[in-house]
Amino acid sequence: MKFGWINVFGAVFVLLLIIPNIIYALKNKNIKNLCENKVMNISEQIGRYACIIFMWFPLFVWKFGFKSVLEFVLYFLVNGLILIAYWVAFAFYLRAKNALLAITLAVLPTVLFLFNGLILRHWLLVASAILFGIAHIYVTSKNN
Repeated sequence: MKFGWINVFGAVFVLLLIIPNIIYALKNKNIKNLCENKVMNISEQIGRYACIIFMWFPLFVWKFGFKSVLEFVLYFLVNGLILIAYWVAFAFYLRAKNALLAITLAVLPTVLFLFNGLILRHWLLVASAILFGIAHIYVTSKNN
């Protein structure tokens, strides 16, 4: 299976990933970022938005798709499991905020982006996921 110039599945995965974050942001409007490292804060945002863009658009990827049916099935299975784990962790985090759950919520999106980059051979997504993961985990640890 090959994608066109938009990866609709990637867009759906991103939307499902950010829904809990939107709900959390609406309920907790006065949360302050305690991380004072500007480089890491900026890196986190660059990595985040690059991952979102590259999940939707196969920029600089000439053959964007799967080499086999197994890859296609694996793509949906792994993304589904990561999203379920993320939503479950988020539900627990809303009940009782703690550092372990916060780090889990930083790691799972990183794994999702990294997995997608690897399975789709989208090396800019892989690089963005690494940047996002390092910065997001750092910023999250400073905030908890």
